[in-house]
Amino acid sequence: MALYERMLLIRRMEEKLSIDSAAGVLPGAVHLYIGQEAVATGVCMQLEAKDWITSTHRGHGHYLAKGGDPNSMMAEIWGKRTGICKGMGGSMHVADLSKGILGANGIVGAGLAIANGAAFGAQLRGDGRVVVCFFGDGASNQGVFMECLNVSTLWKLPILFVCEHNQFSEFTRAEQVTAGQIVDRARAFGIHTAVVDGNDVAAVWQATGEAIAVARSGAGPCFIEAQTYRIQGHMEFEKELLAGGKYRELEEIASWRARDPIERWARSLLGSGVASQGKLDEVEARVLRAVNDAVAFSHASAPADPELVFDLMFAGQTP
Repeated sequence: MALYERMLLIRRMEEKLSIDSAAGVLPGAVHLYIGQEAVATGVCMQLEAKDWITSTHRGHGHYLAKGGDPNSMMAEIWGKRTGICKGMGGSMHVADLSKGILGANGIVGAGLAIANGAAFGAQLRGDGRVVVCFFGDGASNQGVFMECLNVSTLWKLPILFVCEHNQFSEFTRAEQVTAGQIVDRARAFGIHTAVVDGNDVAAVWQATGEAIAVARSGAGPCFIEAQTYRIQGHMEFEKELLAGGKYRELEEIASWRARDPIERWARSLLGSGVASQGKLDEVEARVLRAVNDAVAFSHASAPADPELVFDLMFAGQTP
């Protein structure tokens, strides 16, 4: 039930952002996580509070799955000073160090090196932390990917690499830019690997549990390739950007909607008798209240303080 509620929270938050983006009232672009909720949820609910994650430009789901505050996330995306980064980071930079969320990142593949550094620090301190690095199939083609696989293996770092293979690098199909199987790149280093259905939260949860146990034992890095699909576009205004062009068919999107991870898990819960429809409805109502509260909190908050720009990169630069 906790897996279901966490996935549903991610979905409903993202749907609200999609509505606001379409209405033209949301400041800035958003890259939504709709369709991939089982990956972040299945992984993060195997982690301890002390563990760390690094994220991507599509990071809202990772933030919420790791226990990030919905109010602070919504306020950050709306550019409010009550946001987790005081409204100065926006959608692609949601982070909360107190929750082990080292941050989303607008640079493709940047989280790989950040995660390796964090894992090295955890190893030096001997604090038992594991670091999870979320990245996409497009990031697997960055040179830093192979460098991090190499170093983490040599130094036996406590890190789990999670490749969210959502079939596209922006507007380009993965098979057009990615040769072979991504998981084979990790296997070449002798890393513990698994390939899972990324729309099956139970499969992700189980594979993660096994991988985390290996990484936490000191045996070195692990790698999971989760096959999934992003239902939304690369970003919410892509129709205008593409100017009538298209890179996928509606039938393909519909076929993946039929494999919706949240609906699949709901059917499983109902079929096994773990939950009744009434219990699921209670979760829905609770999630919607959380989303509405986040919206109200954001709208009631003051805008970001523009004077902060003078201290973000260099201290004391006020003219």
